[in-house]
This record gives sequence, C-alpha cells and structure tokens, in this order.
Amino acid sequence: MSISRQNLSIVIVTLKSEKVIHQCIKSLNQNIPIIVVEHSHNKKLKEDLEKKYNNLKCILAKSNLGMGSGNNIGLKAADTDYVLLLNPDVLLEENTIEELFMASQNLNNFSMLAPLEKNFNNYGFLNKKITNKNFEDFPFEVDFIDGFSMLINKKKFKEIGYFDENFFMYLENNDLCKRSRDKGDLIYVVPKSKINHLAAKAVDNKYADEIEYSRNWHWIWSKYYFNKKHYGFLKAFLEGFPRYCSSLVKFLFYLLINNKQKKKIYFNRASGFYNAFLGKTSWYRPNLDN
Repeated sequence: MSISRQNLSIVIVTLKSEKVIHQCIKSLNQNIPIIVVEHSHNKKLKEDLEKKYNNLKCILAKSNLGMGSGNNIGLKAADTDYVLLLNPDVLLEENTIEELFMASQNLNNFSMLAPLEKNFNNYGFLNKKITNKNFEDFPFEVDFIDGFSMLINKKKFKEIGYFDENFFMYLENNDLCKRSRDKGDLIYVVPKSKINHLAAKAVDNKYADEIEYSRNWHWIWSKYYFNKKHYGFLKAFLEGFPRYCSSLVKFLFYLLINNKQKKKIYFNRASGFYNAFLGKTSWYRPNLDN
C-alpha cells in the first residue's frame, strides 16, 4: 500500500518548544492531521495550538517522559497506517511529503522512510561503507535513520512494538531501526524529499545549559544500555569504561580550576555510565521549571 494524505498522520513531540513549533507546523500540509505531544501541563499551549490549526490535536503528557515515550503516545493516538514523526525544529520543503508519497509507490516491505536532511547525513550503515555511490535521485536502503524525521509503517511493528521507553534520550531510534532490520524489514532514505533540521533548537535556548548536562548524562547511559541490549555486557563495558575513567579525570581537573559548567558535564558523563552499569533506569532530568 502506498502512502497518501488519507492514511498519514504527523506526530511532533515538544518540550518548551513554543519558539519553533509554529515554523514546523507552517511547513506542513494542512490537510494532514497533526498530533502534538507536549511533555508538560501547558494547557495554554494546547489551547493556542488547537485554536490556531484546525487539523491539530495536542496531547499533554504532563511530565517529561522522553522522545521514545512521547512518540509512542502519538503513534498509538494516530488512527492512520503511516505516521511521520518530526522534531519541532524540523522544517519541510514544499514537496517533501509528496516525494515520500511517490517513493512509497515503488517500495515494498519498508518499515520506515526518511527525507534527506539538506546539510548532513541523517542516516547510517552498521556494516557497510558508502563508496562513490550516487544517491541524488533514487531511494536507497540504510540500516538506521535519525529520529528527528522518520516515517513509520505501523503495521510492521505489531510484533516488536514501537520505541523502547527505557531510553529517555538518544539511540531510541537506532534501537527501533535495529529491531526492525533484524526482523527483515527495510529502511529507506528518499533523497528527493528534503528537510532542514535546525538542530538543538527544539527547546528554548534559555535552558541550553540544562539540556547540555542532560545530553551528556543520557548519551553515555543510552550507549551502554544499547550495547548491552544488542551485543552483551562485555561490549557495553569495554566501550564505556574508558570513557568513564576519562570523564572522572576531566571532572577532577575542572573541579580544581573551578569551571562549574565543564565540571558538571564530565560528572554527568561519569554518572551516566555508573548508573547504566548498575542497571538503574535513565532517571536524570533537566531542570526546566524556571
């Protein structure tokens, strides 16, 4: 079955994203239903969005659950066969969605599609190398795509489920892609379908330090959890432990010279590994209450 306006919904997960969400929505086709999942109690945002956009429904998750959990809420709320997941700092070109429609007509057995980010590769290969291949015109198969823009074929995930909600931030999309690929399904990038990811603009910039601390904690935690889940304890430990030791050394250095920001960053990196090693959940949350 090919994708059309009648069987596609768009899901956008937000958190303190008021400054960018409208740019994203205005770049979308207004005939396609949009579900915004807001990680807060922000009733005013819900009212404003639903009043301004007739095709939009806003769900308040009430707390910061993470990207995977937020996407799962949207996927389950969507009553269409296909769902385009977007970060609020992603802008679509005029023909982005139409190119996905056209590509889907000639692709069989796909579990996910992704537009091409204009400025950097939003896809990757686990066991392959790109060597002088021309990806200008035709969809090409990849092992994983970045989570800020991915189109989900929902029926392909009945057996394995959607996102692993143990991930709070980072690698939840890689995990989903790997589970899909392990099942034999295919993932494609559609190069004629283009987007512009503003990168790290989804949350208001006044929270930049808190978001940076959170990123450092969760990248290390998620990397350990991902490796242990798919490749076993030994790989997770051998890859993570040197980073843990390096982070401790740098933490002590920045403690001595009283650089509070760097000290916090490297403390969080060490803490992320330590908590993952002990089997603790990805509990760390940025302080965004101010």
